Amino acid sequence: STAPHVVVDKFVSTPRPDSPSPSAASSSIRHPNDVRARNANYVDEDSRTMGGVTATVRHDWTKQEIAEIYSLPFHELMYRASTVHRMYWDPSEVQQCTLLSIKTGGCTEDCSYCSQSTRHKTFVKPTPTMKVQEVLAAAKRAKDAGSTRFCMGAAWRELGNKKNAFNHILEMVRGVNGMGLEVCCTLGMLNAEQARQLKEAGLTAYNHNLDTSPEHYPNVITTRTYEDRLQTIANVREAGISVCCG
Repeated sequence: STAPHVVVDKFVSTPRPDSPSPSAASSSIRHPNDVRARNANYVDEDSRTMGGVTATVRHDWTKQEIAEIYSLPFHELMYRASTVHRMYWDPSEVQQCTLLSIKTGGCTEDCSYCSQSTRHKTFVKPTPTMKVQEVLAAAKRAKDAGSTRFCMGAAWRELGNKKNAFNHILEMVRGVNGMGLEVCCTLGMLNAEQARQLKEAGLTAYNHNLDTSPEHYPNVITTRTYEDRLQTIANVREAGISVCCG
């Protein structure tokens, strides 16, 4: 059977005022799955507009702006979200990613929602950090199965002084990156130097969730602060790594 036809509408691209080549702005380029090619597509753009919706890549949202989005009628929210997605992505494509827990359970944090915390009685069996070759073999299987991004997660508070573990993780990142895959990690809190080394090793993105508001955060987690999370995100962004945060 033939695949259903997906209509890809035109959008209007507005170049940044300081763009060196504003005439090069296109009304048809969508971001490819490959992050290496993707990031260059909007470096000279200020915004994109389509169907009465204007979007721009930013990370300085105010609480008022967030509240206005949150309060939108559901169908209006879905329309705007779908329109923004169509401006930046090919609506007929889905990226396949694989997530691997390279170190499971035994975490000392007290996150109320997490089954990997030692503070809760769960059926999760703690396991040591996987060997480098085991992880690379899993990444190869993921690539062979069609994934273009490989994510690695470790259940612990932070990298801290785990020098051996960190060196092994850097090997994993280099190896996965060498396969031509995007590489994502979630390893808890990072300092600026650790973020720099991960970037140098080829890390594409770093997952570090905020979970909730600063005001409600102590009701969910008490073993770290909201500011701790923000600092790691700042370190990751400063290193030039894409931030994946919810």
